[in-house]
Amino acid sequence: MTTATAEKPVSEAHVFEADVARLLHMMVHSVYSDKDVFLRELISNAADACEKLRYEAITNPSLLTDDPDARILLKLDSDNRHIVIEDNGIGMSRDEMIEALGTIARSGTRAFMERIEANKAGEGAQLIGQFGVGFYSCFMVADQVDVASRRAGQEEAWLWSSDGKGSYSVSPLDVADAPARGTRITLHLNEDAKTYVSRWTVERIVKQQSGHVPVPIRIVEKQGEEPQQITDGTALWTKSRNDVTKEEYADFYRGVSGQYDDPALTVHFRAEGRHEYTALAFVPTTAPFDLFDPDRKGRMKLYVKRVFITDDAELVPRYLRFVRGLVDTADLPLNISREMIQDSPILGAIRKGVTSRILTALEKQAENDAEAYLKFWEIFGSVLKEGLYDDFERKTQLLGLARFHTTSGEGLRSLAGYLKNAKDGQSSIYYLAGSSLEQLKASPQLEGFRARGIEVLLLTDPIDNFWVMNAPEFEGKGFKSVSQGAADLAQFAKPEEKAEEKSPETKAEVASLIALAKEKLKDEVSDVIHSDRLTESAVCLVAPETGYDRQLEKLLQGAGQLKTATRPILEINADHPLVKAIAGATANPALQDDAVHLLYDQAKILDGDKPADPRGFAERLARVFTKALSA
Repeated sequence: MTTATAEKPVSEAHVFEADVARLLHMMVHSVYSDKDVFLRELISNAADACEKLRYEAITNPSLLTDDPDARILLKLDSDNRHIVIEDNGIGMSRDEMIEALGTIARSGTRAFMERIEANKAGEGAQLIGQFGVGFYSCFMVADQVDVASRRAGQEEAWLWSSDGKGSYSVSPLDVADAPARGTRITLHLNEDAKTYVSRWTVERIVKQQSGHVPVPIRIVEKQGEEPQQITDGTALWTKSRNDVTKEEYADFYRGVSGQYDDPALTVHFRAEGRHEYTALAFVPTTAPFDLFDPDRKGRMKLYVKRVFITDDAELVPRYLRFVRGLVDTADLPLNISREMIQDSPILGAIRKGVTSRILTALEKQAENDAEAYLKFWEIFGSVLKEGLYDDFERKTQLLGLARFHTTSGEGLRSLAGYLKNAKDGQSSIYYLAGSSLEQLKASPQLEGFRARGIEVLLLTDPIDNFWVMNAPEFEGKGFKSVSQGAADLAQFAKPEEKAEEKSPETKAEVASLIALAKEKLKDEVSDVIHSDRLTESAVCLVAPETGYDRQLEKLLQGAGQLKTATRPILEINADHPLVKAIAGATANPALQDDAVHLLYDQAKILDGDKPADPRGFAERLARVFTKALSA
């Protein structure tokens, strides 16, 4: 029997996972034209480490030892072409180091790869930092990266090293050569990046891109010199709006959001009264990569007395998940647990207040800068409309913010603008839902409405099919699909009908054709009727008055949530020359039989579907062509 003895750990070699190796290859080969990004990413990571330590120290104050003040230190070494970024934050253990620096754990990695490969070099810098891969940006400027780290409260220290060419090593580090706590990153800069050991260059980048991280940043230009502070770590959100410039807001937004655009809208306020808190929220100009993440969670950070608590507190509803920013409150205990956060009535009140202020700010933008608001809507409108389905309390406010394509051809319109254009006696807001704007504009269901000058909303987002069922009215008028139930157009005269006597609703032969169609298509449709919504097409399909709209039914079937579809109604245009010709062919029953089935297939095709029996469709079409050409 042998006795196990403790052995000193040795250096371990690891290979980067495939996605990391691919990412590093892109960065080393200059995917990004703006290489300054690496410094902001590493400083942001250092600040996060300091915030995590502050949070853990709430329950374990001994982690701070005799060094309670968070700091970030930059060291420049022009002789050896090194730059060091050091923090006294939480640090990393061996396993944490492998997990954080050897893999990309966050979702969206593959989409990120595809986007940066598709983008030109000048556009790439806008993508870095959005996918949890900011650390790897250092390989744009460094031939070798060494990360020395010691987790707070632990004796062991570790060294991670890599040249960014596919592998890395992790080895134990003598505590005498390691930070007392936190992480020290040493970049061995390549020849093209030697300007980053210039004090002027580094200080300029820090002040421009990281000037408002909540941790002081100091710099040492030459070994042996005293560190000099270049940012004071003052939390921007604690200042008055009047004391913050537009540039400072933009800088802070980039730090908190990980994006490189400018904020399209900034909401900064302090709430006082029953609950006191400060909120600083930004609406991005471009869509975040995780806008349609299946979790659909918000990305607002929660602070308590300037101590970072969590970014998973759901401070805004899911339909505002594109908003970035934070809330800082003194009304919660510093040691609040995640379970307490979810059930906290204080957080519920804050959530309500922040949501209201953001929506109010959007209303003001829509009123004062319509062009900017339309740009916002084109990017985030489909997400904001989710609130029409989820948030009954704010349904009216959200409907007022909504913008729609319509048959007016005047661009995106509000519901208020739509109602100004409504006909006298119009009791409904008409809409048509589908998968594309082009398809909707060509839909036969619109013909009768267009002929009478009745505007119809054209809805192309999948969520549209659900919220219209949950939003019964706007300013007293309900929503009605033009592809479901009766069109109710008889009360609206067409312009050309002013002095004309209307023909009978159906002629005898058309009535006979409708009766024949009911018999032949009884297994396919629930009814065949004369249409008052068609003016140009011969036929169309509509859904019965009760049940689902045609588009919603297709979506539910496609998602496997609806096993059997409702049989549609076939509407026939009695004034169409084709219908009249078929109705008059009473001497050729076989031709009429083929024609009836072809009319039904034509209606399906116009509705975006395929004939149920393609072979039967082709055979009937061939017979009708043959008959027509031999006549």
